[in-house]
Amino acid sequence: MASETILTACADGVATLTLNRAEARNALDMTMRHELEAALTRLDADADVRVLVVRGAGEHFSSGGDVKLMRDNQMTAAEGQSRVEAINRAIILLARFRTPTIAMVDGAAAGAGCNIALACDIVVASDRARFGEMFARIGLIPDAGGTYFLPRRIGLARAKEFVFTADIIDAREAERIGLINRVVPAADLERETLALARRIADGPPRVLAAAKALLDRAAGLDLESALQWEALTQGAMIASADHREGLRAFFEKRPPRFNGA
Repeated sequence: MASETILTACADGVATLTLNRAEARNALDMTMRHELEAALTRLDADADVRVLVVRGAGEHFSSGGDVKLMRDNQMTAAEGQSRVEAINRAIILLARFRTPTIAMVDGAAAGAGCNIALACDIVVASDRARFGEMFARIGLIPDAGGTYFLPRRIGLARAKEFVFTADIIDAREAERIGLINRVVPAADLERETLALARRIADGPPRVLAAAKALLDRAAGLDLESALQWEALTQGAMIASADHREGLRAFFEKRPPRFNGA
């Protein structure tokens, strides 16, 4: 079934997923939550996808939950939990996506919209982007992974201040505190993000997927366990065709042509 709130495309290994409610600043209604989950499931299963870029339609990435719908439809606790669980399923898929992921952020990335961006491996933002965890302003706690991603990116103390004050920060401040990876001029955002995606897509797919998995796992491991996982995984990589191609290209002084074998 065609999606209305999520658009997807893939060209030469770079997949693009667009949050497509520009008229509502890409706020997350229930339809978008379900369609986001479905789209991520499809893309993750597509062997042609080497990199995923997540973006918003129009001038904003996402303003988070649809506050207008919250006002117009008073929910019970059970309904509220179900609503959050719907975005949680999409967040898990995004955070555990098989290949590297890049959030391309313009305009507002607020609340759950901010956390969708933080669920990606890399965040590239325009110089007019803004980030905020404004849940407390409407009497809510952070959801969509905010309590998980924030302290891992900026440390516990900064994460608490960001949540407790519900401040909005600009892209330069977000870059300074380590919330995002880089800031580029708004006019260059798409070109710079896709150039980065192209560089990653040209890399060895199995290696990048394995490195991503190891980096994500390492935070919960002791040193000995992390080293064991490295040795086990590196053994498989050493035996791969992409490793042999990488060596040939190195000595032949040419770009490697990795095919994921």
